[in-house]
Amino acid sequence: MPYNTLLVAVDLGTTSPEVLAKAHQLANASAARLHVMHAVEPLSITYGGDIPMDFSSIQDEIYQQATEQLNHFCAAHNIPDEQRHLVIGRPESEIPAKAAELNADVIVIGSHARFGLAVLLGSTTDGVVHSAPCDVLAVKVARPS
Repeated sequence: MPYNTLLVAVDLGTTSPEVLAKAHQLANASAARLHVMHAVEPLSITYGGDIPMDFSSIQDEIYQQATEQLNHFCAAHNIPDEQRHLVIGRPESEIPAKAAELNADVIVIGSHARFGLAVLLGSTTDGVVHSAPCDVLAVKVARPS
């Protein structure tokens, strides 16, 4: 069964080009439309409300920087503007939600070996696999250094 729509979730880190390259291979083999997304986790979730401070200006700055990084990354890989998606929220829930919105056939996401507490606490990839409305391709990538 060929795929029609692929959603590639990237963290905009050093392994993102590797994940996108694998997605391009899959998209080319299926003549599928490729979308790229990045999720910015809200600071209120990251810090759990432990710090009594208004993070809105910092969150806005993070969002602007992520927008620039995503646009630069996508432009370098010939991804059209309308196929770039930046959202705020927990990646493990936002990625499946975007896949459902796009009616994606497959989500492509990077995965690396987990050690220590990460094995117990889970990962974004695990969360996506368990809640995705479609197939998920976890691309094994090197651990970021």
